[in-house]
Amino acid sequence: MGGSGYRRHVSSDSNAYLMVIGDREALAWVLSTRQTAFPAGRRGQVAQLTAGDELFVYTTRGCFRNPSRDRGRVIASATVTGPVVQDDDPVRFGERSFPLRCPLAITHLAPFGTGLELGEHLNALELFPDPRWWSIRLRRPPVPIGEHDRRYIADRLRTLVRPIDESLDDYVRLGSPAQAQGPSA
Repeated sequence: MGGSGYRRHVSSDSNAYLMVIGDREALAWVLSTRQTAFPAGRRGQVAQLTAGDELFVYTTRGCFRNPSRDRGRVIASATVTGPVVQDDDPVRFGERSFPLRCPLAITHLAPFGTGLELGEHLNALELFPDPRWWSIRLRRPPVPIGEHDRRYIADRLRTLVRPIDESLDDYVRLGSPAQAQGPSA
């Protein structure tokens, strides 16, 4: 079935970004709630996000806590559907607080363990003029990308994704915190 029916329309006045996620619990929250959140220190960077902007969801090698097995992959494309707002009750992952939120439309998602391995495409992307230092460019998300890179990533991702409902459960299950073990009987 491939990515049939997957078409992402981004208006010419919208922007595109890599949304870098390095934590499986945060990823499960983003995918299941269809919103994203940012720390207060990123207020200046995320203030530029507007409805219609495209965010490519990139999971780091360490996102699922096994960097020797996992690869850094673009697994979905999302569209910002509303403004970034300050939340009085910020979402928390571990010790970090994320009070800035915005809603997303996510319709397609790569099955777990698949997606566009960004490291295999560095020489084709303008974002990484020197592939030796590419991971450094991903440390301050959201990472703005130009039109060439947006088209390049979108074209390749299109063949890898499925309707979100076909893959979401795996990401949510893997992103749920481990349940505490009760006493054995």
